[in-house]
Amino acid sequence: MAPDNRNQQLFSFEFFPPRTAEGLAGLRHTRELLAELHPAFFSVTFGAGGSTREGTFEIVNEIQHSGEHGAPHISCVGTSRQTVQEMLESYRRIGVKRLVALRGDLPSGMVERGEFSHANELVAFIRETAGDAFHIEVACYPEYHPEAPSPKADLENFKRKVRAGADSAITQYFYSPDAYLRFVEACGDVGIDIPIVPGIMPITNYRQLARFSDNCGAEIPRWIRKKLEAYQDDLSSLRAFGLDVTARLCAVLLDAGAPGLHFYTLNKHRPTREIWSRLGL
Repeated sequence: MAPDNRNQQLFSFEFFPPRTAEGLAGLRHTRELLAELHPAFFSVTFGAGGSTREGTFEIVNEIQHSGEHGAPHISCVGTSRQTVQEMLESYRRIGVKRLVALRGDLPSGMVERGEFSHANELVAFIRETAGDAFHIEVACYPEYHPEAPSPKADLENFKRKVRAGADSAITQYFYSPDAYLRFVEACGDVGIDIPIVPGIMPITNYRQLARFSDNCGAEIPRWIRKKLEAYQDDLSSLRAFGLDVTARLCAVLLDAGAPGLHFYTLNKHRPTREIWSRLGL
């Protein structure tokens, strides 16, 4: 089942727009170091309710001008058809070829999503507006979206995004390779045949990871959670264990035929570069 040539697999890194000048300087340094690994693209997140819209564009613009490929996130939340059309035109002007289309989460206090309620509606609108100008990534959930009433409903929701025009998908992060492999098999059973790239979250901070996981529904296996709890006050051991776990996960996924890896970097370069080195990429 393993691929014949690992060079055919695509690797990418995700950033978020910093809110301070110091954070922006740090991100530029991170981007320069990760660019040495020649990723297929850098994705840049889009804040809740469009709160980082300008920051997202500015970072993607810098990425494009550096000779790399940026992939901005576009969310349903807080956007109208006119806003999306304007964003598409702006991104086309700077040479962007790839987008990440998401439903997004409602920020606290916001009641209405906007003119798009679901990601498949956003994907369909982008296709209708821009044709094949953009490669469209969407999200999927090997351990199921926390709001999904059932695994079947979650899979059907993913299939609607594919039918609307998605070219490939990036998963929520996970730590059980079986969850990913079973999900890919289930997708094949219902006719979903686009590449499904595993999302990878390096483990460097237990409290932060636990908070993220509680919010998004990502499972931390009990044996990993117990180890991390034991290492809470020993950051060196925690990070070493976290890198071992994540690097092993990546190796298993690539050997099983995953079409690449997408790293949630949290604007840090060291964990991703270390995993990259251990994988011999």
